[in-house]
Amino acid sequence: MAEILDQFALDGRHFVVTGASSGIGRAMAGFLAQAGAGVVLVARREAELEAAIDGINSGSRRASYVAADLSDRDALVEIAKQCKSKAPSGAIDGVVNAAGLNLREAVDEISHESWDLTLNLNLSVPFFLTREFIPEMRARGYGRVINIASLQSERAFPNGLPYGASKGGVCQLTRAMAEAWSRFGICCNALAPGFFPTELTAPVFADDATREWAASQTAIGRNGELADLAGATIFFASPASGYITGQTLFIDGGFTAR
Repeated sequence: MAEILDQFALDGRHFVVTGASSGIGRAMAGFLAQAGAGVVLVARREAELEAAIDGINSGSRRASYVAADLSDRDALVEIAKQCKSKAPSGAIDGVVNAAGLNLREAVDEISHESWDLTLNLNLSVPFFLTREFIPEMRARGYGRVINIASLQSERAFPNGLPYGASKGGVCQLTRAMAEAWSRFGICCNALAPGFFPTELTAPVFADDATREWAASQTAIGRNGELADLAGATIFFASPASGYITGQTLFIDGGFTAR
């Protein structure tokens, strides 16, 4: 049994987690740290990042951060360099691409600028940032990439056209990453959360009727709690998932099963 459980250990591994100042990204960074990994949190808001690493390091676990605007594609190379500098010998073992944007615009109000902003942060950044860490992962023969998909990767919701397009793309991006990099020991998968209480879903949870509707659409009968993401996060980050790649796992209480 000990040998089986050892497959889930992350001691000595180091992960970059984007969008980690709040919500799903912050929660996933905490789960990785609890499993023994070092984590580098990346987001724009420095005060929130400091609060996040204080919470992680209060348990004597190692966390650091890089405050940066991921939407600036020209800055991604430098952001990656800063992340590498936070890990021993620059050894980043995995990337969690949790940064995301959903502007919730009516279809007739979508501008070129809002479309480009959404597609850039949700779809382009995960590829271009992750690619900066691949050479070192490839040289070590080990890497893990965890992208964040969505219910809207499969379902169309009102006022979510650019977001849905980007998250549908995340599923294909994940498969394409797997095809390109898995032969080098780099497994690439995605988590697709249902409705979880985060800043991004605040409009849903602020409205009682919408919140209750979302819960009623699941097979389990409730909306998600951030702790529901812990097991899948650790699994996809660990050696235990070494023969799983290119997959999207829906953590949605059975929303997409109905």
